[in-house]
Amino acid sequence: MSLFDHSIKEIEEKLHNNEITVAELVETSYNRIKEVDDEVHAFLTLDEENAIEKARELDRETNKSNKLFGIPSGIKDNIVTKALRTTCGSQFLRNFEDPLYNATVVEKLNAENAVTIGKLNMDEFAMGSSNENSSYTPTRNPWNTDYVPGGSSGGSAAAVAAGEVLFSLGSDTGGSIRQPAAFCGVVGLKPTYGLVSRFGLVAFASSLDQIGPLTRSVEDNARVLEVIAGHDKMDSTSANVDIPEYTKSLTGDVKGLKIAVPKEYLAEGVNPEVREAVMRALKVYESLGATWEEVSLPHSKYAVATYYLISSSEASANLARFDGVRYGVRSENADNMMDMFKKSRSEGFGEEVKRRIMLGTFALSSGYYDAYYKKAQQVRTLIKNDFDKIFENYDVVIGPTTPTPAFKVGEKIDDPLTMYANDILTIPVNLAGVPGISVPCGLSEEGLPIGLQIIGKHFDEGTVYRTAHAFEQATDHHTKKPQLGGAK
Repeated sequence: MSLFDHSIKEIEEKLHNNEITVAELVETSYNRIKEVDDEVHAFLTLDEENAIEKARELDRETNKSNKLFGIPSGIKDNIVTKALRTTCGSQFLRNFEDPLYNATVVEKLNAENAVTIGKLNMDEFAMGSSNENSSYTPTRNPWNTDYVPGGSSGGSAAAVAAGEVLFSLGSDTGGSIRQPAAFCGVVGLKPTYGLVSRFGLVAFASSLDQIGPLTRSVEDNARVLEVIAGHDKMDSTSANVDIPEYTKSLTGDVKGLKIAVPKEYLAEGVNPEVREAVMRALKVYESLGATWEEVSLPHSKYAVATYYLISSSEASANLARFDGVRYGVRSENADNMMDMFKKSRSEGFGEEVKRRIMLGTFALSSGYYDAYYKKAQQVRTLIKNDFDKIFENYDVVIGPTTPTPAFKVGEKIDDPLTMYANDILTIPVNLAGVPGISVPCGLSEEGLPIGLQIIGKHFDEGTVYRTAHAFEQATDHHTKKPQLGGAK
């Protein structure tokens, strides 16, 4: 069998009917990884022995009612997994072989008897938009391995797109789930800030980070969110809200839905193919009974500068704990304590991480805090207010997920400002704390996926899923699969 050909619900039915076993399902996942991952490089660490043992235990279970029973999954490598190496894509943590606890989301998956296949590649400490900042190896786009999969959750998106797992978890600080989902032609959700626990997620920017699922379909995505969402006393920013059955929102009915389309999201800099794909998607919504109007998010033009000041400042504080003393790799070339601090961080961190730590430390320093960090927080409030104003009259905001389809490996890695601008359409969602999803809406002339972004009100994932699912059911974009390979 192929994991490409079945949804999580269909696999669940086959397991209930004893048409397949969990062991066969897990074996299918590892066989696919052995077949294609030398090209894709989605995984950094595999947990084959434990996964097979767990699969055999699950096959002896008589109660198979769990929502994700036996489903093979991949976990981004900045989400802590007990006794399974967690590196954050960094050489600094290459020896973090045996974490002592699981992240809350991993505990929730284990409680539903999902099977962890392994840990997924990422930009180092989630800092990047192409997965080229992984200190181990860049992940490749399954649609064409000459191209990037996006980042920082590039491994999470590529593993799903390549049919290696049925779902994966990623983290999204400024678009790091939605952008790779768009580049790899899969579904990726950034939930409302606080809906999913961050306990056990290695922090990049604490006020922006959010864990979310990547899947092949909207229904699969909703099923995973039902499992991982919910209040957690271990996370002080976790919201104590009721978690509905998101799958019940998938009615296909969007009659009367009011859609806002920000003119800034289709302005100069957006690839014509991307713009056309979004306009075609809006025509689909019109045919389904929804209406749309052009609106303005006037402060979105400041989003990139605001984001990089806030996120880098928080990263500067969060990454101060990596000093070679308590955990991580310690420099062997140090002559004294101060030398050990400096050299451990210099040798352990990559160039992009150092760049952001330096920027953040500068923004927080005496004499510059008010001019930069405080000002960025004020602009963040204006960006949030823009969304609040629009949601007074509209149900969702729709636009492209990224300005362009995926770009070639090596094309932008030496131009950090251009790379930063690639997140211009996803960053405002994190600054405002609202939910956003990317779903496939077409292919470029080069055969690369294009993503449609649907943004909702705080804690209104149900409407976001309903809107995404209606489009998915009216089109066939989600059924297309990559032919692994490309020009060598």
